[in-house]
Amino acid sequence: MTGIPLVDLGAQHEQVAEEVSAGWADVLKSTAFIGGPQVATFETEFAEYSGVRHCVGVGNGTDALELALRAIGLEPGSDRNECVLPANTFIATAEAVVRAGGRPVLVDCAEDTGLIDVDALAAVLGPRTRAVIPVHLYGQTAPVERIRPLAWEAGAAVVEDAAQAQGARRHGVCAGGLGDVAATSFYPGKNLGAYGDGGAVLTSDPELASRVRLLREHGSPRKYEHTEIGFNSRLDTLQAVVLSAKLRRLPNWNAARRTAAARYARLLSRLPAVRGPVVLEGNEPVWHLYVVRVPNRDRVLEQLRAEGIGAGIHYPTPLHLTGAFGRLGHGEGDFPVAERMAGELLSLPLFPEITGAQQERVIEVLGEALEETS
Repeated sequence: MTGIPLVDLGAQHEQVAEEVSAGWADVLKSTAFIGGPQVATFETEFAEYSGVRHCVGVGNGTDALELALRAIGLEPGSDRNECVLPANTFIATAEAVVRAGGRPVLVDCAEDTGLIDVDALAAVLGPRTRAVIPVHLYGQTAPVERIRPLAWEAGAAVVEDAAQAQGARRHGVCAGGLGDVAATSFYPGKNLGAYGDGGAVLTSDPELASRVRLLREHGSPRKYEHTEIGFNSRLDTLQAVVLSAKLRRLPNWNAARRTAAARYARLLSRLPAVRGPVVLEGNEPVWHLYVVRVPNRDRVLEQLRAEGIGAGIHYPTPLHLTGAFGRLGHGEGDFPVAERMAGELLSLPLFPEITGAQQERVIEVLGEALEETS
């Protein structure tokens, strides 16, 4: 058997290649590269899929989160500029807060799921809190129904970071429709990925959607009229063609991921040293990543890669221990669960087309690596 990648974008492309080629030909013929009708079509389709009234396509997921934060009123110099988020997330979550003029306030994550610790969140809410940002990590949603009343009582908005959760549901409600507004990413490796960067803001609030549209277009409601300072962050037409083609297949792809995740769970019963992922009650994950916890993680990862297994780490350093966020004044031991998980987490190959034989091989090599490193 040849090597097994962490994600196989080539296999996915084969399924949409004809449709994308025809769609791109239409765009090239019309030359509607910016703001073409395909963008509006995709925005309507993805809003409907996500169960919200509005989808606003933007340049990337980080911009989407920044625009969502700006839309709720976060701005530099405000007396209410704190945004609460988990220490266990990709740096873009906190980066967007800073770019919008806010101050990240970090909290630890839950030991079983890695999702934001709601009790820790409640302890830091206060009069300076502008937003709470639950991160839907690895393809399952945070318990937003517990977060909403806490945030709203503090006068804060709930801004979902849904970059890893396209199609995930909590108690039947789709990610993107659980809070006040949500941001998602269409980075190529996402469950719904473009052929380059892309992102979107989701909301059912027409005022928030209107404000995001204004901000993404240089603060311009119409050409050469600029009512405020915005910036240039638009989903381009070629990417919208790709996303519409993939969106039609996303339910089946997510179902295939669930099948693969269930297979991994059965196979991992052979390896008691491995701590498999825990699904929060009420969640229907889409398994953007299949993340386990193992002893001697770095040595295990090295051996997996030596055998052609494309495993990875999401994420090796909690936000508070990165150089970029040393300014927050935290140190080792401040968020012990996130720190402990960062040293144990291992992402196994998972994509809709992965075969049972490939997964058997992953677990076989993982078992050998655990034995050799124990």
